[in-house]
Amino acid sequence: MAGILYGVGVGPGDPELMTLKAVRLIREADIIVVPGKDVKETVAYKIAVQAVPEMDSKELVAVYMPMVHDLEEQHRNHRKGASELEKYLDEGKNVVYLTLGDSTIYCTFSYLQEIIEKDGYQVELVSGIPSFCAAAARTNTPLVVWNELLHVVPAVHTMDTKLDQPGTYVMMKSGSHMKEVKEILAESGREVTVVENCGMPEEHIYRSVEEIPDDAGYFSLIIAKEK
Repeated sequence: MAGILYGVGVGPGDPELMTLKAVRLIREADIIVVPGKDVKETVAYKIAVQAVPEMDSKELVAVYMPMVHDLEEQHRNHRKGASELEKYLDEGKNVVYLTLGDSTIYCTFSYLQEIIEKDGYQVELVSGIPSFCAAAARTNTPLVVWNELLHVVPAVHTMDTKLDQPGTYVMMKSGSHMKEVKEILAESGREVTVVENCGMPEEHIYRSVEEIPDDAGYFSLIIAKEK
C-alpha cells in the first residue's frame, strides 16, 4: 500500500506553539520533508527540531520549489516536487511535509496536495497556529470582537486599496513591499502593529507606522485596526 502524505503546520516560529499532533506525526513518520535547498537551513526545520530533537535521526529531505512569476515554470517546479514525494509514498512510507504557520493559509504545500491527490494518493492536512493569530497574541491584541470583520490579505495585492472596509486588516507577506505598504497604512489612519519574525530569536515588534523600517524582513505581519 502507498504511504500517506501529511501537510503539517509547525506554527510561526516558537516551537512551544507546535501542536501535539504535529509532534506525534513527526515522531511517527518515515520521511520528513521541508521546503528549501538545505534541510537544516530552513525555517520549518529549525522550528520543529527544537520540539522534536529526535527528528534528526530520520530521513530528512529538502524539496526546493523557487518562487517565480512564470506560471508554467511554477507548475513544472510543483510537478517535480510532487514526483519526489510520490517516490517515497510508492515505497509505502508515510511522509510529513513541514509548513510554516498553518497548512491551509497561503501555503505552497497546497499546490503539491492538488497534484498528489489527483495522482491518487492520500493526503491529510494538519493545522498549525497561523502567524497572524500568534502575532496578535504576542502583542496582546484582540483581532476582532463581537461582529467585527477580519480581512486577511497578502500585502502585495493591497497596493491599490485604501483599507477602507470596516473591521481589522491582517496583511501578510509584507516585507518586500514595506515602503509602499507603509504609505497605505499611514493614509488609512488605522492603529498599526507589526510583528517581524514572530516567535523567533530575531523577533521585532513595531507599534506604529513610523517605527517600521523600510527593509523589514519577509516574515513581517501587519495588524491594522480601526481606531
